Amino acid sequence: MEILRKFWNYLTFKKDTNPNTNSYLKTMHGINKLSIAMFIIALVILAYKCIR
Repeated sequence: MEILRKFWNYLTFKKDTNPNTNSYLKTMHGINKLSIAMFIIALVILAYKCIR
């Protein structure tokens, strides 16, 4: 359960209050979120096709 909580917190993280972050880091986090979401969608589609 702890892993799911950490994963959810990662996907819904608030804006970082640290002023030292740059645009590359923000872009990297955005791309990581997108790739994780696409992976989860693909798993759901595969599970649906296997069950059907």
